[in-house]
Amino acid sequence: MALKIRLTRVGSTHNPIYRVAVAEARSRRDGAAVEQIGHYNPRAKGAQLTLDVVRYEHWIKAGAKATDTVNGLYKRAKRADGAKVAAAS
Repeated sequence: MALKIRLTRVGSTHNPIYRVAVAEARSRRDGAAVEQIGHYNPRAKGAQLTLDVVRYEHWIKAGAKATDTVNGLYKRAKRADGAKVAAAS
């Protein structure tokens, strides 16, 4: 079973909101997912992003392939998480 980490679209017409999901590669875009690991709202001020980085890394080690878009979101989440850690210390 080949797994992909990709975006699934939710939300209404002209108001997209995406979930970051781990799903089988051959399943439909908005089909059943193995696990939901985050969400992304590009239309919100500052483009709201919530991603469980630990679960993302777990699935990558387990052999799942991330799409280019999700990989970019992961890098953004890591950068933002690093900024919070640096500000706290």
